[in-house]
Amino acid sequence: MIENNIKTLVLEELKLLLKSYDVLKYSLENCNKIGIKDHYTMSELTEFEGLSSRFARTSDILTQKLLKSLFIYLQEEARFFIDRCNLSEKMGLVEKADSLYNIRKLRNDITHDYVYNDISEIFKPLLEYSEQLMSIIDTVEKYITGKIV
Repeated sequence: MIENNIKTLVLEELKLLLKSYDVLKYSLENCNKIGIKDHYTMSELTEFEGLSSRFARTSDILTQKLLKSLFIYLQEEARFFIDRCNLSEKMGLVEKADSLYNIRKLRNDITHDYVYNDISEIFKPLLEYSEQLMSIIDTVEKYITGKIV
């Protein structure tokens, strides 16, 4: 009974993640067209603000919801974030645990508005880590649909 509830939760969180992925992908495509430059119009800044918000939300759904639920379902011990990173690497969900760690760090930088004197300093890593996040999500989706569904 509990196992079925957790399985249902994993699948619901995967659906939520995939919806968030689609919106992230849309924003990423728009921001890749804008590119990295010295000065941005207000419209371009708005596009990057949308991407940063969607990146933060999507990474939260993956790291703080789906992976937690997945590891509970698999009966894997991963109480702390670093444990989820390492276990994700061990299971082949990410190439390196550092990828998830760096995504989480960038998410924290975005959410808490620190580290950067100029918000545009975040745009280059945002583009790079958005691509990585989407790749990880693709792998996690394949894992879940192949092992759980």
